[in-house]
Parts: sequence; structure tokens; C-alpha cells
Amino acid sequence: MTLEELNEILSIDENSRIERTVSTGNMDKFQEAICAFANDLPGKRQKGYLLIGVNDDGGISGLKVDDALMKKISGIRSDGNILPIPVMNTEKVVTPDGDVLVVEVTPSFDTPVRYKGRIFIRIGPRRDIATPQEERILSERCAASLPTFDTYPCRNATLDDIDVDVITNEYMPKAVAPDVLSSDNRPLTEQLASLHLWNLQWNCPTFAALIMFGKNPKYFMPGAYIQYVHFKGETNGGAILNERRFEGPLYKVIPLLDNFIRDGIVTNRPISISVLSEKQVTNYPFKALHELMMNACMHRDYQSNMPTRLYQYDRHIEIMNPGGLYGQARPENFPHVNDYRNNVVAEIMRTFRHVNMFNHGITEVQDALRENENPPAEFNVNLVTAFSAVLKDDAKTYEESIEDVNLNITYTQLKPHLSHDDKLLLDSILDSTLSIAEIKLKPLLKPLYGDKSNTLIKVKVIYPMIKLGLVAQTHPETPRHPRQKYYLTDLGKALQKYLKEKQ
Repeated sequence: MTLEELNEILSIDENSRIERTVSTGNMDKFQEAICAFANDLPGKRQKGYLLIGVNDDGGISGLKVDDALMKKISGIRSDGNILPIPVMNTEKVVTPDGDVLVVEVTPSFDTPVRYKGRIFIRIGPRRDIATPQEERILSERCAASLPTFDTYPCRNATLDDIDVDVITNEYMPKAVAPDVLSSDNRPLTEQLASLHLWNLQWNCPTFAALIMFGKNPKYFMPGAYIQYVHFKGETNGGAILNERRFEGPLYKVIPLLDNFIRDGIVTNRPISISVLSEKQVTNYPFKALHELMMNACMHRDYQSNMPTRLYQYDRHIEIMNPGGLYGQARPENFPHVNDYRNNVVAEIMRTFRHVNMFNHGITEVQDALRENENPPAEFNVNLVTAFSAVLKDDAKTYEESIEDVNLNITYTQLKPHLSHDDKLLLDSILDSTLSIAEIKLKPLLKPLYGDKSNTLIKVKVIYPMIKLGLVAQTHPETPRHPRQKYYLTDLGKALQKYLKEKQ
């Protein structure tokens, strides 16, 4: 935004599109304003502007906008308090009298938009909570635009096809503020319509209602289920070791799926690291699998007959859901830009806390895999009709993991007894069998022992290593043998390799 464009906006009196403030800490006020602009009750489809650093009379207050304030305001979009997610842009404009932080909000097609369960609107220069009639206007406007499949009416479904008790007793109290809910005396269908779960024009549930709360979603959407198959080997040509289907509304399926992942896929292998403690070696972190499956449920194409696939192999897992990248998301900007094929489903999953933050999932997956020492997840974003993610088991076998832990135990036990020179010796001997004269000329040891006597090296370095079981003699029965040489034992070689990897 140029200074001229800002001055033009500043010249306009506060109205349904403009709100000015000098406050920088009232996050509730900012988010209520953004929610109201997104609802666009007048229906003019004109962008709204929250101007931070501007007095009521339009004068610049002299604010200095720093990075912390920019990040705090920009974070409003994805913190999950305003649902559906608003389309907004945050920009700092520098003027001679101070900075202005401009928050530009695009009117939403997916109304009503709520902030913490309340619907805020602009009535001229005033911000307020919508009345039931105003809420109905926003709901009907959304139904007319039908922006995403999950808001479409399922015209051959009825109220009996959705679990109304779960919606009213579990979902509504989480989605709508308690005082608003207690004073809402509208018919049930109008309440459902305000949550995008009912279409008033056709008097039927939306697909979002069936996906999340339907008694038999698969009847209306044949591909609306999750198929799990465990194959022997690394291809789906191997023998099938286990197979399951997860069918039903997502509010029931997701807890079952989470329990199955914990108990049936994720394996925790306890390995003793001392008499009193153990280390858990996990094949896949639960958090990564959970996040990817939530993304699959949230972003999949429910018009497709293909199920969401969770395929497990000996050393990797593949998750595939129908529907490639959607909307603004493209192969070149994934995962930094995302879009929502099913806005209402995403909103409900956020309300039930199945997902915590929007646009953070892939980052959290990769972080969880890295912490668990798995390779990073691989994503195929070039498929037009599907999206796939591949997770690989930890790179080492179970036996290798045990060996690493045992070596760690050995190193922990030996560390107090290993001098700096001992570690240099481990690096120097390598796989060779060397005499004292050859050892002392090794590049790492020559500066320390090149001019020392052989006896000193034996006493200070070699014999302690023999005692620890890391070095052995070619003639152990004759310690003073004239052709005596020294080499690393199997333990010494393993510890040498371990220390190099650790370093």
C-alpha cells in the first residue's frame, strides 16, 4: 500500500469498512474487527481496513511498528480463534508522522464467521454481535454461494441421517459462546444452518453434516472411509498381514483411528540403558502419523469413490487421500501455502481439537520425525487426483538400535576412564595392526608421543586401553615379544565407529 492510498483511506470517516485504533495490545478488539469485516453484513464485497496507529480523527499517532507487532497481528489469521479462517493481509506503511499497521480483510464467502463462538458484524462505524435475523442473512448468503463441496446440500438426506444429539450436546457448546447459545430460540434447522450443517433452501443436511455427524456417510459418499492394509515386504504385492476399515462419521472415526495407530502401528521397544532406566526406541512418532491422517480427513475429496489409504510396509508407511493440492496451494509453494477443500470440516475438526493450528501441520510432522530420528516425510504433490505422504521407519534395524544403545552404555561406563589420548588412539589405530613405533607416528599422536619412549606410551596409553577391552596384543602370552603389535578389538572398533557417528 502506498502513502497516497493510505491517505485516501484515512480521509474516509469510520464506517462499515474502516476502523481506527491507537491500541496495540487489545487482541480481542482486533480479532472482533477482523471477524466483522469478514462477515460483510452490508454485502458490498468491499475490503475492510483495521488501521492500527491512527486516532479517531484520522491523525497518525506516531506509532513505531516493529517485527513483534507485525508477527502478532499476522498470526491472527491462523491461530484458530476466527473460523472459518479469514482472508487478510497485514502491511506496515511508514509516514512522516509515524507508522501505520494496515490490516486488509477480504469479505468471506463462507459466512457467518465467528470469533470465539460469536458472530461480529459492522453496523456503520459500530461493531456488534449479530442478531438471529442478521445471522440468518449471513447463512443464506453462504448457501447461495456454495463455495466448497462440504457446504453443498445433500438433497436425498434428512434430519434423521445425522446425529442431532451429538451436534447439540457436544459440538454446539464448543462452537458457540454459552450466552449466545442459551438465548438462541430459533428452530433447530436454523441453528444448524448457521453452522453450515443445514441448507434452508433445500431443507436438508449439508455434506459437512454427513461427513462429521452422519449416521452412515458412506451411503451418500461411497469413498468416505479409511482403508488400512499391512503388507509384508516393501510393495503392495506382498502378503496381507492385517486389514481394517474405519467407517462412519469423523467424530467417531478419529478417536478409533488414533487408538489403532497407538496400539497397532506405533511400536515402542524398551531397551535397558542401566539397571534403573530404559530407552524407548519408536518406529514412528504418533504425532506425525496423527497429523498426516488428520490432514487426509480434512483435505480429501469426498466426491471421489477412492478411500483414504493408510498402507503399512516393513520399513515405511504410505498415506494417500483422493484430491490433489487445492485452490491456492501449488507444487511450487507447498507446504508454505495451503487452501481448504472442506472449510466446514476443517472448522469442526479445529473446534474438537483434532487439529491445533492451521498451516502448521507439515512443519510439526517433520519436527516429530526428526526428533524420533526418522528420515523426513516425502510428499508427492504433483498428482492431480491424489495426495500422498511417505514415512520411513528409523534407518536402523532393531538389532542395530540395540547395538547403538549398548555402545552408548559402554561409552558411558568407559568415559570416565578414557583420556583425550585414548580417544585419539581410537581414531589412529583404525583397522590396522600396528607396532608401538608405528602408532607413535600416526598423525594424531605424533605431536604428543613422537619423541617419547615406547615404554611411556605402553604405560600411559596402550595398557589402559587393553584393560578396558578396547585394544588387544598379537602376542598376549608374551607381553615383551619383540614383534608385539596392537589392534582394536571388536568392541574397540564398534566404539570407534559409534564415536565417529556421534561426533
